[in-house]
Amino acid sequence: MAAFVPASAAAPTAARGRSAAHTSRRAPAAAALPASRFGGASLAIDAAASAFCGGGAARPVAAVASRTAAVALVMAVAPGDRVKVGVLGCTGSVGQRFLALLEGHPWFEVSALGASPRSAGKPYAEAANWKQATPIPASMAGLTVSECSPTAGAMADCAIIFSGLDASVAGEVEDAFAAAGAAVFSNAKNHRMDADVPILIPPVNAEHVDILAAQRKARGWTTGCLVTNANCSTTALTIALAPIHRAFGIKSLTVATMQAISGSGYPGLSGMDILDNVVPHIGGEEEKMEEEATKILGGLSPAKDAFAFADLAVSAMCNRVHVLDGHTEAVSLTLDTKATPAEVIAAIEAYPAVSKDMGLPSAPAKDVAYTAVTDRPQPRLDRMLGGGFTVSVGRVRGCNIADIRLVCMGHNTIVGAAGGSILNAELCVTKGLIG
Repeated sequence: MAAFVPASAAAPTAARGRSAAHTSRRAPAAAALPASRFGGASLAIDAAASAFCGGGAARPVAAVASRTAAVALVMAVAPGDRVKVGVLGCTGSVGQRFLALLEGHPWFEVSALGASPRSAGKPYAEAANWKQATPIPASMAGLTVSECSPTAGAMADCAIIFSGLDASVAGEVEDAFAAAGAAVFSNAKNHRMDADVPILIPPVNAEHVDILAAQRKARGWTTGCLVTNANCSTTALTIALAPIHRAFGIKSLTVATMQAISGSGYPGLSGMDILDNVVPHIGGEEEKMEEEATKILGGLSPAKDAFAFADLAVSAMCNRVHVLDGHTEAVSLTLDTKATPAEVIAAIEAYPAVSKDMGLPSAPAKDVAYTAVTDRPQPRLDRMLGGGFTVSVGRVRGCNIADIRLVCMGHNTIVGAAGGSILNAELCVTKGLIG
């Protein structure tokens, strides 16, 4: 299959069935690309990724403030031109969020749905206990759910597989799809720390996608690949810290999380456990944050075949709180280069709209946004900033023990889960890696 290239025909927003609030995070259409399949544009994206996300070393705020407006790859296409995608774990919380976010996507068309054997063979509307605030997308409600196999139903025709599977089953299933030639974008923990698998967050470490050539070579895959996103709390943390790490370097950090109940899936915790309560333990969460952050904030070897982990000490304390969506985190930082709170705020405000500048259609206006309001960010008020793709940072001030303390918050099932995977797939499309 040839690499997918977005066409230039713009489809009207109304025809895609999206509300104004939802479509506001889609960038405007751009001119058609030449037949070189991203040749010159890919070079611009590589340059943008290098300037914004390259390496783990500190860099001046001015260097990350420049914008690459010339990178224009966001084009709506006719439905017949879109790349076919499948969603595994489609009846679960993350799977449902995938479907809601992919409705009317300009590049991707959901054509296959996978779930457990008890759901297989049923129309999706019958199989799913739908819990999203918006209705089941009409184009997906009648799709027949298949088992999670690369040869089942319409799965064989999908170039992209989005996986919302539980970690108890995700590993082998995702391996099978990648070996069969699909680009797999996983939310599960199983492959995150594999030596050749990126934990990809475009506004933080877009250059990590370059390891996929080595991954394919080592595993004997031609078109298949495995890409993961981070644990939801780690995603919000690293997006919030990226501007600071690039400008000043981070030596160590402590983080205490206040994590939403949606992070435990549906039905999640019982009312007896979470009402009038805070649960100061989330199994495996602290270890994931401490381990994943050093991989995400690190770089690649010169040969682009191994990760260079950041020299960063992380101590995490994770708590489940009575909030529906949105993970809030209180962070204290020790910096490599000392900085005042005003300088840290300036670095955050100057950080470019990396995802948008790389032409990703789901990108928000800003990946990370500072708020000067004394008692913000708050999950109920700020989780849908940028359509749920923007991480908010506030309360930046000095620290009596470390150097800087702050509060960050991100939507755990959008940027921290399904939405993060969609951004990763969009980045791979712009790099010519799909197909």
